[in-house]
This record gives sequence, C-alpha cells and structure tokens, in this order.
Amino acid sequence: MSTNPPDLRPDLAPKAKLRDPARPGQPSIGMVSLGCPKALVDSERILTRLRAEGYGVSPDYAGADAVIVNTCGFLDSAKAESLDAIGEALSENGRVIVTGCLGAEPDYITGAHPKVLAVTGPHQYEQVLDAVHAAVPPSPDPFVDLLPASGVSLTPRHFSYLKISEGCNHKCKFCIIPDMRGRLQSRPAHAVMREAEKLVDAGVKELLVISQDTSAYGVDIKHAEDRGHRAHITDLARDLGSLGAWVRLHYVYPYPHVRKLIPLMADGLVLPYLDIPFQHAHPDVLKRMARPAAASKTLDEIAAWRDICPDITLRSTFIVGYPGETEAEFQTLLDWMDEAQLDRIGCFQYENVDGARSNALPDHVPAEVKQERWNRFMEKAQAISEAKLAAKVGSVIDVIVDEIDEDAATCRTKADAPEIDGNLFIDEGFEGLCVGDIVRVEVDEAGEYDLWGKLV
Repeated sequence: MSTNPPDLRPDLAPKAKLRDPARPGQPSIGMVSLGCPKALVDSERILTRLRAEGYGVSPDYAGADAVIVNTCGFLDSAKAESLDAIGEALSENGRVIVTGCLGAEPDYITGAHPKVLAVTGPHQYEQVLDAVHAAVPPSPDPFVDLLPASGVSLTPRHFSYLKISEGCNHKCKFCIIPDMRGRLQSRPAHAVMREAEKLVDAGVKELLVISQDTSAYGVDIKHAEDRGHRAHITDLARDLGSLGAWVRLHYVYPYPHVRKLIPLMADGLVLPYLDIPFQHAHPDVLKRMARPAAASKTLDEIAAWRDICPDITLRSTFIVGYPGETEAEFQTLLDWMDEAQLDRIGCFQYENVDGARSNALPDHVPAEVKQERWNRFMEKAQAISEAKLAAKVGSVIDVIVDEIDEDAATCRTKADAPEIDGNLFIDEGFEGLCVGDIVRVEVDEAGEYDLWGKLV
C-alpha cells in the first residue's frame, strides 16, 4: 500500500503488466512501453497482432528473443528517459526495435544507439511487425496460439483505455505531438463501440476514453453516422454509457459543446469527471502558447458545469515557467486556481523540446525560478486537494478495487483516474474483496491526495 505522491508526471500511463507466459519453443517478444496512455494502447495493438501471429509475450529481457521499446518524445526529459530505456534493453537483451513518438526522429535514436535493429514512428504497426519478422521469424502453432477475443491488454483486466482518435489539429507552440502523430484522425464510431462492447464482455468495468483532443472527435470525418452510431463526442459518450461500465473522459478541450456532456454525467451515464488541459490562466501566456485566451470565460464554464452536475470532478494540467512568464502572470494563475478550485491538478515545468516553436520565444525563465514557481503552485494545489478531500469524510461513495495486498485494498473513486489521481484505501475488513469489484465505502479519513474508508 502506498499513498499517491504529489509530483507524478501527469502524462504517464500505468506501468504495463505482462501476462500469459510463452509456451516452450515459442518465439517471444518483450515490450517496454513509455509515455502516455495513448502509447500504451499502441503497445497493446502491436502485441495483439504479434500474439495472433504466434509470438509469445515475455515479461522480462531474459525470456525475450527481441524487445520493442515504445518511446515518448513529448519533453526533452521524456526523450532522455526513452534513450535510457533503449540502452538498458540493448544491454540486457541486445536485440531492440524502437517505435513510438521518438521514432519520428530516427537519426536522434541511432546516433545514440547505432545497434538498434530498426526504428519506426508512432502508430506504424506494419513497419513494427516487419521489423519483428526480420529479427525473429514467426513460428505459429495453430492448435495452441489462439488469440483471446479481447486481444492483449497491458492494464489490469478491470479497466482499459479506449483510443477514439489519433493526432491533433492544434498548433500549440510548446508541443510537437502534431508533428509526430499528424493531424486529427477519428475512428468510426461503430468501430469504437465494437471495441468497447468486446472489452465490457471480457470483464472490463471501466473504460478510459483517450485521444489527443477528445472534444474534437469526429470533426475530421464530419461527424459521420454509420451503423447507428454518430462520430461526435456527445453521441459517443451516450452510447458508451449504455454499456454499463464506468466511462471516464480524458483530454477534453473546453469547447462550448462540452457543456452538452455534463447532463450525461448528472444522469449517471458517464462518470462526473473531466480531464481538461487548461495549461495556464493568464491571457497573454495563453496567447504566447497559441491557445485560446479565455480564462475568464473558462471560470464561467466551470460554474455552469457545476450548476448542472454538482458532483463533477475537474482535473487539469498546467505549465509554469513558460517563456516570458512574469511574476504577475504567474500570480494570475495562482489567483485563478483559488477561484476555479479544481479537484485534481498536475503541473509541468516548461522544457524546450527540439522542434517546438516556443524554443524561439524571448525571455526564457531561469531554472531556479521555474522550480520556485512549481513549488508554490503545487503547495496551493495540495491545499485545495486536502480541503476538498476533507469535505468527503462521512460520505458514502462507490469505489473500484485496483489492488489487494496484506495491508489494504487499494481502490479508486469515480473522481480518480489510474496512476495520475489519488486512491482510497480500505485497511479493515477487505479480505473478501476481489480486484475489479465495485463496492460502497464510507469515507472516514482524508489526507492530501488520498482517502481511507470502510465497507458499508
């Protein structure tokens, strides 16, 4: 049992969990999946394809005939982490195929690690398979290698990420994701629903909807309707809510039509939870970021959402120390936080990223100032979180069980997404629980980021 640390990078996916050991003599592939949940879904798709071709999935370097490293290129620190992971895989296994966002810069990878077998870019599934075939020829056994209907999952069996689109049409100056992953490409709504139905049929209790811009889902395909399902986020959320699982929405930009989602939350079809990347509150900083500069209107929207659904949980991420950020602009962000009273808050210190337009902006903020502002920001975020959680003591809420050990059952409320938010711990009378159970709990203690409770 561990409490949630306040300084987790808010873009990280849960650590991949590998199951189903290979049969004797079966060619086996290892997977190191870095970065965000969108990358984790890519890893699942790659392994599902390989599993269908007769490959096993190895949970360690020693048992793998080759290792795929699915990289992250969002920040320079993430790039360094990816290079370290590639180096470790080369040292421990020696046969390494690189894919993912950092794979869009093959020279950068091969310059540091010339011995990698192949480098492919993000969501280039066919090229990854070709590289695996070249390194480790398949040897399927049609009588043994039967792929489960749900495919290969790298998350616990009771929750799953559901990717609804790729790419992004925004031109934020600090971000190179559109350069790596391209413009918005929405999946047909009927295909998303078919995948969701299979996941729920396989026992998934929570669907975490992800994309680069969930609010824009369907814009590129003109909200096409096919086989009874329309490619619009409001329609999709309503359809997903009919399946009986928890539905959690991530990466929702605060476009005006987002207000139409809130009644679905009030009615219980979708979890009352919005993950919205506000990034900052001062209009001049937002303008330098090339983001919509409407912080005051955002406060009005938040108030409107809470009027419709008082129980709504709002999560967001922010950047401090953006080029040109003055002390007055930073103070505006702190004041905005006091007004907005967001429930879940993550924060990055600004970093230059090779290829980002923000690198050329004047007046970069010194590292020590960025750190000092981050500390002040997180101190305020922690105080808000602590007060909001204290207000939950005495309430009775539904939780989903994520993990059980000898000390406690680690659970999440409807207000908590895996890894990036807090937990609720049941440390008495939890022996009869199973992972994936949804149970009612009375909250009897609160901390800065986590809750404790007892079964009702």
